[in-house]
Amino acid sequence: MLPDRPRTFGEVDPAPSEQVLEAVVGGLDPSLLDQPLSSLRGVGRHFEAVAREAGVESVRDLLWLVPETYDEPAPLEPIDQLVEGRRSRFSAEVRSIRSHPGRGGRRGRTEAVLGNGSTSLEAVWFNRPWVADQLDAGQSVLVIGKLDGGRFVVEVHEVLSEPADPGGKSPAKGPPGLVEAVPRPRHRNFDGIGRGRWRSWAWEANRMTAAEPDPLPASIRRKRGLPDIAAALRAIHFPAELGEAGEARHRLAFEELFLYQLFVREAGRRERVALGSAPVLDGGEDVHRAWLAGLPWPLTGHQEAAIETIGADLGSGAPMRRLLMGEVGAGKTVVALSAMLRALGSGYQAALMAPTEVLARQHYLKVRQLLEGTGFDAYLLTGSVRGPERDALLGELASGRPSLTVGTHALIGGQVAFGSLGIVVVDEEHRFGVRQRSALGAGIDRAEAIHRLHLSATPIPRTLALTVWGDLELTELRELPEGRGAVDTVLLAGTERERAFEALRREIDRGHQGFVVCPVIRDEGPDGRPSVEGEAARLETGPLSGCRIGTLHGEMSEEAKAEVMTTFAEGGIDVLIATTVVEVGIDVPNATVMVIEGAESFGLAQLHQLRGRVGRGGEASTCFLLQGDEAGSPNDRLSALVGTSDGFEIAEADLRLRGEGELTGTRQHGLPRFRVARLPRDEPILLETREELERLLAEGEGFDSPVLAPALLTARARYGRGASQ
Repeated sequence: MLPDRPRTFGEVDPAPSEQVLEAVVGGLDPSLLDQPLSSLRGVGRHFEAVAREAGVESVRDLLWLVPETYDEPAPLEPIDQLVEGRRSRFSAEVRSIRSHPGRGGRRGRTEAVLGNGSTSLEAVWFNRPWVADQLDAGQSVLVIGKLDGGRFVVEVHEVLSEPADPGGKSPAKGPPGLVEAVPRPRHRNFDGIGRGRWRSWAWEANRMTAAEPDPLPASIRRKRGLPDIAAALRAIHFPAELGEAGEARHRLAFEELFLYQLFVREAGRRERVALGSAPVLDGGEDVHRAWLAGLPWPLTGHQEAAIETIGADLGSGAPMRRLLMGEVGAGKTVVALSAMLRALGSGYQAALMAPTEVLARQHYLKVRQLLEGTGFDAYLLTGSVRGPERDALLGELASGRPSLTVGTHALIGGQVAFGSLGIVVVDEEHRFGVRQRSALGAGIDRAEAIHRLHLSATPIPRTLALTVWGDLELTELRELPEGRGAVDTVLLAGTERERAFEALRREIDRGHQGFVVCPVIRDEGPDGRPSVEGEAARLETGPLSGCRIGTLHGEMSEEAKAEVMTTFAEGGIDVLIATTVVEVGIDVPNATVMVIEGAESFGLAQLHQLRGRVGRGGEASTCFLLQGDEAGSPNDRLSALVGTSDGFEIAEADLRLRGEGELTGTRQHGLPRFRVARLPRDEPILLETREELERLLAEGEGFDSPVLAPALLTARARYGRGASQ
């Protein structure tokens, strides 16, 4: 049974019960909203199947499929006062009407003469032949559209006078029409289901909004002035005015972001409780201090603060879960090595997992160099380590003797068993799936948990950090070490591209090295993007003839990649032509020029990472961004990269431009597809929800508070394992 009195929009119960979910339902069965879409009038099997393709299977799905925008009510005007080009609304009598089918590629149209008294006007509907069957001479009609060249082009219309129902029954009242002069919702127009049909279905579903449980604690709704969920769902589809629609959207986005943060935080809490205690890694302090003092460069203030914070985590006895992200070249490896050295000094093992063998080898060489004099060994375990060498290494790891192992996903192979693993460092962690990150050390048979430190060389926008990685503590490195050379970024249109190769040739003649990065490995046709193979052939017989050129891409074997990188690092290659496999972890101080072909093909954060491969040796360096010939005038998005070297600022800009689903592949690594909230646009709402969640956790009984029970139930159902996102 539906309630007698619908709640007023924005109304909050004065003293709601927050102890159980059923208390906020208002007496209606929430399963009403779980009914299939076909339970609504006008939805047959055909439309139900089409709607399913759009992700709408239940009545609740339909209610959360909010309009994309709204048409504001047009002014009601007399026919003789219509203004050319202005959206207007008027009522008139249909005096004649006929349909003209489209021929020879021309659009079909329906034409009518509409009039009042002695004033009449020609009206036209394009590509809507059914209008001629719907309207008859003598009927009254209300239309909205624009006067164009003396005729009125109709957008929407509404019949004001209908013939009597033969059965004597009044037709069911439909959604607000043109007469009411309210904002008209424009739902998504999927193939096979027009906006008008979505609107009619939403009107049917709106009768059941009172059955939707309200998961937000009433204290939050009162403090933030948020309407209840039923009122918000009604107003988002059929607002009395645009301000109501804005308030409703804010309320629904707030709910989504609050529930998701609650879900992530509570899941992290449950994981830590399940893990129990972690080893206290506070031994070997003398070795650690001596190692820090012997580094060949001074630490930045941000590095010192990060080392201190992580040291406190490792000595707390609780499992560390921390994300360390920073600028290109900010020194994350040194901070991570400091943490791993604490584990070694405490009698435990450490592991560093990298996403590619090239990056793992780079880390291994650097780690082995920095560990000299500490008395601890470093090992490399990748897919290329085989036979007796692999067997010996696996035996060493199983022994539990303190050592540091660098590797790829080979570290999580079934035969790999660490005897005393104390800390895992996951580099470029967004490139690993959740299961891969969790697998390392998960099978160790002991009571203590393993500390985890996640590294990201791509600064992560705050909006993503608070959602995808909301269960991790965050540490940022924004300060660059001394000795980094300035990198000048130059954006060149297609006609100017040879300037970049002339500059590269000059640097080679001075004894330096450089990179050329291409978006693809081989040519993809006469008008394809620049390729590694194509550019290598062109440059070695053209601008870079006589230079030592090497190539590197993902289809090469790991052994071949390692050989090329070693030769390049040792100065045996002047120019390395590669795909984005050189994006991270490549440290060649003698490289001073980076040329990026087809720069418009890459995201801003990725371009910033590539730019960071030069200027690492103190020499002034240049990064050339080359647009494709078809790009024309300078690209505004690339111009933003030229204007700043702040990786955090660039990451935020990249998220705004590309969306949360594309940046660093985050969609496939856990970012939910919110139905209403949009990041980063809704970052202010995200911060509001974080503030309220922190307040409730501090004031109440934590996650076990009955105030949070309805929200937790809904959050688990919406975002838990197996939930559609």
